[in-house]
Amino acid sequence: MSPAILFLLALGLGLAGWLAARARAYGMRAASDTGRLASLPQYHGWYVALWVAVPIVAFAVLWSIIAPQIVLNSVLAHPAADALPEFGFKRTQILSEARAVATGAAQGVFDPMARPLIEPFRGAIERTNIIGLVVALLLGFAGGAFAFLRVKPDFRARTKVERSMLVLLLLASLVAILTTLGILVSLVFETIRFFGMVDPVSFLFGTHWAPDPMASADNPDVTRYGAIPLFWGTIFIGAIIAMIVAIPLGLMSAIYLTQYAPPQVRTWVKPALEVLAGVPTVVYGYFAALTIAPAIRDMAMSVGISNASSESALAAGLVMGVMIIPFVSSMADDSIAAVPGAMRDGSLAMGATKSETIKRVLVPAALPGIVAGVMLAISRAIGETMIVVMAASTAANLTGNPLESMTTVTVQIVALLTGEGSFDHPATLAAFALGFVLFLVTLALNFVALRVVKKYREAYE
Repeated sequence: MSPAILFLLALGLGLAGWLAARARAYGMRAASDTGRLASLPQYHGWYVALWVAVPIVAFAVLWSIIAPQIVLNSVLAHPAADALPEFGFKRTQILSEARAVATGAAQGVFDPMARPLIEPFRGAIERTNIIGLVVALLLGFAGGAFAFLRVKPDFRARTKVERSMLVLLLLASLVAILTTLGILVSLVFETIRFFGMVDPVSFLFGTHWAPDPMASADNPDVTRYGAIPLFWGTIFIGAIIAMIVAIPLGLMSAIYLTQYAPPQVRTWVKPALEVLAGVPTVVYGYFAALTIAPAIRDMAMSVGISNASSESALAAGLVMGVMIIPFVSSMADDSIAAVPGAMRDGSLAMGATKSETIKRVLVPAALPGIVAGVMLAISRAIGETMIVVMAASTAANLTGNPLESMTTVTVQIVALLTGEGSFDHPATLAAFALGFVLFLVTLALNFVALRVVKKYREAYE
């Protein structure tokens, strides 16, 4: 049974419980001598609805995890499964084909051994669906009956509902924390495995990057795992070239829109500028590869630079900078607009010009928001992949020439995890080590940004 069916069941029964409890509360208020309840009728309705829907939703999540295993165990206990291979890929493939046909995801099987298992799978799935539906209904009715019997004139349903919502909000806030923790744990675990095969010093300070997935995993050539070219390419393209484009243009556009532009111009220009943030990165990649990169190569050759590449770090960085202008502009715009008008008016009243007020009052006061926008833009640029793949190639090149090809950490992560490489090989595990380093770099940037924001926020509060 699809979890969506159980979720819809929870929604329907919850709505029915809400209506019934609210009607009961209205009836009790009408019958009361004072005409008052400890809580409004809708809170009684929400209390019953939560007791109906939450157990069903929790069961749906749990059932979606254990139901497939129950079905599989039932099929394996069937006599038709006696002819299956003991272990291995073929056994899994046969079971997957039979399950796909039984669920309607496929029309037929390739392996004849899967055909006798189709009907056992169908029977097990039907039984499991019936069990899941019955248990969900029982949970919903039990929770609803328990809550409905507590609906009384003196029952403080509002307090219960608000506490339940507080728990829900707490769980929602924990999702991001637990997700980050899960990512960190998985990265650390795989990175430790990688550093058990490759020397960390060779990885962090080596200057030659050429992993070989076909080499022996027992004695890898550690000299092929030097990640300095990847780190340099990431910084050079995403944190230098792109920022040289994005920070001045984004900041100047924010100053113009907040201080100089007429309302009619701002109405049109600001949405048009923010449209850049919604353009898919593959479009930027095509633009960089087909327009900007050839133009830069031709311009370099016209001034006598003969070794200019058609895949250059400069092309990727310029287009990436244009892509992240909205991140800088939007944050700077909001920060400058949020500066108290008294600070601006006081500066002008003291005889400062408009430009002096912007430089010495508005921009320093809005600096926390501006720094936050810049850090967001840097994080976005460091994590960009498609533009680099299409405009700067996948070649790990340690150079300071922006006209040569380069690559970044994210591009190599995609390259290493694409294909059928073994997760026990250092060439594949290197992707997790790169991701872990990138995670630490991003975390360090966030700490720096928080320190800057805190310093200047204290100065202007």
